[in-house]
Amino acid sequence: MGLTKSEIFTEGQNRIATIAKALGHPARVAIVQHLFKAESCICGELVSEIGLAQPTISQHLKELKQVGLIKGNIEGTSVCYCIDVHAWESIKEVLIGFLDQDVAPGDLCC
Repeated sequence: MGLTKSEIFTEGQNRIATIAKALGHPARVAIVQHLFKAESCICGELVSEIGLAQPTISQHLKELKQVGLIKGNIEGTSVCYCIDVHAWESIKEVLIGFLDQDVAPGDLCC
């Protein structure tokens, strides 16, 4: 398998791609939305809420945690997850900066 050559792109481009990949699955989007709606740490209800198997949910949580969208705290025998507020603000800035680009009306190529 070839290299992704991510080193030839800027730090900002790599960050946007990492965020997009983390949010690139509807289950992860649903998990993030559920965590926002709950406004607290969630320990075990994601399986019943999302409707996927526990190992699948765990894999999605791992992806979201790697990008820094969520954080987890160990409580007894389970891990409770919540939105990492500081990371979310940073991610919003990155994505808004990227999405807030405008094309001049006369610059359309097609």
